Amino acid sequence: MATMTILTNSLFPFLLLIAVITVSFFHGNSNVLCIESEREALLKLKNDLIDPSNTLSSWVEGVDCCHWNGVVCHNSTGHVLQLHLPAPFSPPDDWASLAEWEAYRHSALAGKLNPSLLELQHLNWLDLSNNNFSSIQIPEFLGLLGSLTYLNLSQALFQGAIPHNLGNLSELQYLDLRGIYLSEEVKSLQWVSGLSSLRYLDLSDVDLRNATDWLQEF
Repeated sequence: MATMTILTNSLFPFLLLIAVITVSFFHGNSNVLCIESEREALLKLKNDLIDPSNTLSSWVEGVDCCHWNGVVCHNSTGHVLQLHLPAPFSPPDDWASLAEWEAYRHSALAGKLNPSLLELQHLNWLDLSNNNFSSIQIPEFLGLLGSLTYLNLSQALFQGAIPHNLGNLSELQYLDLRGIYLSEEVKSLQWVSGLSSLRYLDLSDVDLRNATDWLQEF
């Protein structure tokens, strides 16, 4: 299978530094409560996820969602800004042992992604990398999260095709689709041209043999 890695300016270390600073800053005010509608949206998201390792055990009624695992809120408004929900390690290789696959499945989120994410209108960072979404496609509604600047779906085992409406994310600076298992061939990368703020793109191991317009679009 022909594959291609496409990387623009290497800002990954810089973006990670921003993430660390952001987590520290936005958790600085413990008196700020999250927005009730956004808490309910996160609970809907949790209800549709399979969580064998209890990653989301802190996501419960009666606890401020700004203190839930993986959730980062603005320290004055309480709006949810970031969701950091990667699995701790990537899926094993095809030739890995059954025990290795079982360990991976026990550590990763699975199930489906609820469109309630759209209620997080200030969400700018979404990391679902290394999870086990092998039963679903990349949801098209992710292309409606207009505030996103960072989207990492790498190694998350999504099936189907890359939704072209990801190209609507004009604020997106970082997009990692590395290692997703697409059951439909990529015929065009025209959607990438809509990502006017993009600084980092990784399509490693995505089959681009039939995407004849990749050079023109980049």
